Amino acid sequence: MPIDRVNTAPLNPDSGAELSLRAIVLGVLITVVFTAANVYFGLKAGLTFATSIPAAVISMAVLRGFKGVTIRENNIVQTVASAAGTLSAIIFVLPGLVMIGWWSGFPYVYSSAICLLGGILGVMYSIPLRRALVTNSDLPYPEGVACAEVLKIGAMDSAAHGNREGMRAIVIGSLVSATFAVVVATQIFASDVAKYFRIGNQNAITGYDFSLSFALFAVGHLVGLWVGIAMLVGALIAWAGAVPILTSLHPVAGAAAVVGHTVWSHQVRFIGAGAIGVAAIWTLLKLIGPLAIGLRAAMAASRLRKTLRSVDLPRTERDIPIGIVALVTAVCMLPIAWLLMSFGAASGLGRVSVILVIGGIVYIALMSFFVASVCGYMAGLIGASNSPLSGVGILVVLGAALLLVLGVKPLLPVSAAPALVAFALFVTSVVFCAATISNDNLQDLKTGQLVDATPWRQQVALVVGVAAGAVIIPPILDLLNHAYGFAGVAGVNPAHALAAPQATLISALARGVIQGDLDWSLIGSGTMIGVAIVGLDALLVRISSISLPPLAVGLGIYLPTETTLMIVVGAIVGWAYDRRAARTANPEGARQVGVLLASGLIVGESLIGVLLASIVVFSGKATPLALVGDGFADASIWMAGAVFVAAIYALYSWLNRLSGPVTSA
Repeated sequence: MPIDRVNTAPLNPDSGAELSLRAIVLGVLITVVFTAANVYFGLKAGLTFATSIPAAVISMAVLRGFKGVTIRENNIVQTVASAAGTLSAIIFVLPGLVMIGWWSGFPYVYSSAICLLGGILGVMYSIPLRRALVTNSDLPYPEGVACAEVLKIGAMDSAAHGNREGMRAIVIGSLVSATFAVVVATQIFASDVAKYFRIGNQNAITGYDFSLSFALFAVGHLVGLWVGIAMLVGALIAWAGAVPILTSLHPVAGAAAVVGHTVWSHQVRFIGAGAIGVAAIWTLLKLIGPLAIGLRAAMAASRLRKTLRSVDLPRTERDIPIGIVALVTAVCMLPIAWLLMSFGAASGLGRVSVILVIGGIVYIALMSFFVASVCGYMAGLIGASNSPLSGVGILVVLGAALLLVLGVKPLLPVSAAPALVAFALFVTSVVFCAATISNDNLQDLKTGQLVDATPWRQQVALVVGVAAGAVIIPPILDLLNHAYGFAGVAGVNPAHALAAPQATLISALARGVIQGDLDWSLIGSGTMIGVAIVGLDALLVRISSISLPPLAVGLGIYLPTETTLMIVVGAIVGWAYDRRAARTANPEGARQVGVLLASGLIVGESLIGVLLASIVVFSGKATPLALVGDGFADASIWMAGAVFVAAIYALYSWLNRLSGPVTSA
């Protein structure tokens, strides 16, 4: 049955509840589920997914049975859930402290305090920017607008069928990916299709690895065709260029897969880091002008507000007062100072604790505001999911490491270098939390503007979401660390380890800068590739509708092919589906159900990953659900591949039937 076409005009915005207890409780419950999924998937694949739209759909389905539910209540639910889901991006930095051997786990007080305090700073710093970057801005906010449309549709009684179909898409996607993941855990299905081999003079090595992951496939659907193609270009640069060349120049005996992965992880990934850094800097340079205009407008709006009484402002223009924002920001700096002093003392840096605390506070205060502004603008321009947070993290950790080298390292013995690396990562974690939350906040506030929400209530909900995420993220990280561990850590089984690619890169950069052993030639090669890709992308955009996002190319070099190649497949299939959806009676409705199906595929597989981690920890076995041995490997590949392809075909056939026949050429 085709997806309903409905009138999306908003209902009476001034009636009913908004920041209600049931909205907060439901938002926190959804937070637990989506945050666990995002933490696992981010550590596995280096990518997280936007939780706003799935949370909005779930909220509408659950609260529909209650009396007096409003569109603004459902907006509060998605605001809480999206803030906590976004905070899970701390996995891009925090695991680095385990990777360098400084932590063996994730101390709850330190870890939760980093998430809470950094997240609250992100909320506070984004509040003064709302008028400039949301209310009085023509930034598109693609995800915020899409979420608002979903909420508007849900507010119309005539859309009950459409809501049910959206919820069905999430549930079906979750069940399919979860079931497949369970069968993979039994080893009856293989987890991937991989082949590595020697070519040419038999010294050069290359290969591929298609992970049979519905979650990665779904990410491809969500990021779109050109991001997928850009990641493919990056993978080709790495595995059709850099790895074969480097293995040919420096032949090493051994299995092709082992040698190839060693060269890629120890050399080629730093080429990718250089490309990512260039892409991030280029993005920031393009934003300097608009960002300066936005900040001036924000200050002008603040001055104007001082001339008006709060009661004279319409409900939809009332933020948390700037005085409270300043007070909360200042109060947050006190426990941050204590954290820095405590961490420094425990690291043996007591003799320079005053310098570390003062310098750390200044760096966190200034850099947090800078990255909050930049990330908020980027979210409005290209969407929160596409913002180059990895590049922001790289710049923040490089800044922290260089300042420590210049200002503190000369005052300490050589043996203190590892402690300085840990301190740099600790400071970066706080700043990164502010960046991730601001990256999400303005998107949520745009959704609120479109559904006539009250800004201050939504900002309070954002703080609640941050607090919920800060409570749940550390134990999930601990669970996954004990069950799987992180790639490259001594004593961890590489077959089951979580890649945590961003944390690996950021910790390696901090260590390389402070200990002085970073191979800048590899970074330089990546920089040149990044400059070339930036130039090519600018040329393509000028002469055609094609783009080649430089950051996605850098990620394609940096991420393993078991992550990138299935994303490329998903991007192509998603593009084909969206092209067909555009020719149906309700193009936006059809596309949206595709997004919800993809979100379900990610959630189902990720939650099974967390559940399996619990079983691994409590059973003490690496593969507790295994039903067959290595002798079944060949058959498991064919069986898994056939079922995977058949399931994708069945899911998209269902979507096509749901969206209805093509009505235009």
